[in-house]
Amino acid sequence: MYTCNYSFPVCSSSSSQRPSLPVKYDFSSFIGTFLPFPSKPLPRKLEKILTGVHETIKKNTVELIDAFVDLAFDFVDQPLLPSQANFAPVEELEGAIHVADIEGIIPDDFPDGVYIRNGPNPLFGGYKSAISMFGKSSHTWIEGEGMLHAIYFNKLSSGTRTISYKNRYVQSDTFKYEIARRKPAFLPAIEGDSPAVFSALMLNLLRFGTVDKFLSNTNVFEHSGRFYAIAENHAPQEIDIKTLETTGKWDLHGAWDGPFTSHPKKVLLTGELVVFGVSAQRPYMKLGVLSADGRKMKHQVDLELKRCTLCHDIGVTESYNVIMDFPLTIDMNRLMTGGSLIRYETEGYARIGVMPRYGDAKSIRWFEVEPCAALHMINCFEDGDEIVVMACRARGSIIPGPEFGSNKFEWFSRGFKHIRSVDTSQKDLQDGAFFSRVYEWRLNIESGEVKGRYLTGTQFSMEFPVINEKFTGVKNKYGYTQVVDSAASSNSGMAKYGGLAKLYFEEKAFDLSLFMKVERHKFQENTFCSGATFVPNSVGVEEDDGWIIAFVHNERTNISQVYVIDAKKFASEPIAKIMLPSRVPYGFHGAFLALCSQGSITTWDQLKKKFLDKYFPASRAASLRKEICGIKQHSGELLYDYWESDRSIIDVASGGVLVNKTPREAWELIEGMTENSQQFGTREDVLTRKVNEVGTSSIQQ
Repeated sequence: MYTCNYSFPVCSSSSSQRPSLPVKYDFSSFIGTFLPFPSKPLPRKLEKILTGVHETIKKNTVELIDAFVDLAFDFVDQPLLPSQANFAPVEELEGAIHVADIEGIIPDDFPDGVYIRNGPNPLFGGYKSAISMFGKSSHTWIEGEGMLHAIYFNKLSSGTRTISYKNRYVQSDTFKYEIARRKPAFLPAIEGDSPAVFSALMLNLLRFGTVDKFLSNTNVFEHSGRFYAIAENHAPQEIDIKTLETTGKWDLHGAWDGPFTSHPKKVLLTGELVVFGVSAQRPYMKLGVLSADGRKMKHQVDLELKRCTLCHDIGVTESYNVIMDFPLTIDMNRLMTGGSLIRYETEGYARIGVMPRYGDAKSIRWFEVEPCAALHMINCFEDGDEIVVMACRARGSIIPGPEFGSNKFEWFSRGFKHIRSVDTSQKDLQDGAFFSRVYEWRLNIESGEVKGRYLTGTQFSMEFPVINEKFTGVKNKYGYTQVVDSAASSNSGMAKYGGLAKLYFEEKAFDLSLFMKVERHKFQENTFCSGATFVPNSVGVEEDDGWIIAFVHNERTNISQVYVIDAKKFASEPIAKIMLPSRVPYGFHGAFLALCSQGSITTWDQLKKKFLDKYFPASRAASLRKEICGIKQHSGELLYDYWESDRSIIDVASGGVLVNKTPREAWELIEGMTENSQQFGTREDVLTRKVNEVGTSSIQQ
């Protein structure tokens, strides 16, 4: 999840006694502070002397600040309740552990790969608070160093399958720094008394060159065959997917400086990666488009927002980027005047922006919507003149927590209450504020009209949505979410997901209500999941051909497992339950990363299938056919213009029948031919296709 980030230039805070963080320092700017007028280049001997003086001052200053922090601040543990036991951290294991205890059978067509989930695993026993003369500041539930939990599926040439498990910390620079110190170094800097939070930010900045740790605890993604762990406050950390070792920070070859979203989106047709980052200082949000090979930032732009909105997700369609500017904000001025650093502003404005893929701030079409909290989008797509945006929507935000001084447990407990027991007419009421339902906005890019509606009722709350990623940015039939156990969450003051849901976007509920059909997979009592994701069947032909896979923990037995559920038989028992050798704490997002094991591709047909699945997915077949033929009518293009620009191609394809016809005459002729062919059929129905025809089936194979 998100932690704050600022990009203030400061000197490096390293000392000779401990590892340093890689903070750049410009020596010329240091010298310039002592020279009131332009000067000639300094003699090398004098420059060397001044450099030595600067390093001595820097070292002594940092050591003095460190001594002050050690003397003035006490780190204390934040205790967990018994009902919160599986939020406690676990130890890092040494190497992979073979898993043999499996209930059920892994299907033969289940792909080789890694099911991996990221989540917080705080160092030194758990979350801390820091108490000082400035007051108290505390870690929040979205913090904690990232730990990867991975299950490896490997099918041998003999046909047998091996499964192994390993976990490992994401080893960012700040992680290595605190491990070397063997005690907490960074002061908690999100939640607490305003003076305590502000002093924590400044002291962290002076000592380490950054206001907070690089946690990388939220998600894992792949781009161009490389794998990354990420949280919003820093650049992604590249991961060796086979060993889970952290190989270093990915700054996109120097092209991206600053925070990076936990939910970048890949454009299906081009393979480009759309990213964004938010910052507490201007520019508040910038967006980038990365090339499919990961080597070039093709487009980067300041979106020119007027505030720092804590946006966690972004949407893409075939042609547009979709941006949520909602009233969960980060504000340093608010902090310095006694307020909280992060706050959900109940009276703030909300809007959704639609931006051409390579547009700038002026090209964004903004649509005002009713204020709400929506951390995760399900999907976005184009439908005529409308951009359809689907997300999980709640009345209030679970991030970051209550105003300091409030009872934190009570605040979260009330927020998780089931909405049926709450009077929702009171907008400021905390009860049921986190109850999340699937919502759809339809944004008309021609008229500016906004239409919104709930797609699900109040049977249960849903979050952490996923889809078959082959349908990202195009119309999809299905989605999947984790189902909140409202009672268990309210009793523990922490989110617990007691099941899964399958969303049928094109089917109505059985009771003929206004809502869509939702199918539920409910776990046994006191069993909860995290990191659920969809694994597509590589030989499947339908969108829901595949499996849902999730890390699951039984709190009664204290046993963790991985469930594999057939997406087509969603409410049935899992087809496999994989017993894990270690407890897996609840975490955030999971992903299945397909890997080609040795010998997995042995024929040209298998290679062709993999190529077409990746670059020509079935969901894009119709559009691809038109683009390949060069006869696609672009959005907003008039029939006359379309006809004139593509007349030569249409003439050839029609065998000359439409030569010298106006657009209207051609339309009427085609319409008449269509009616005749539907009524009587044609003699060419069984003939093979000519060279100027492209069939959808050839793309779908």
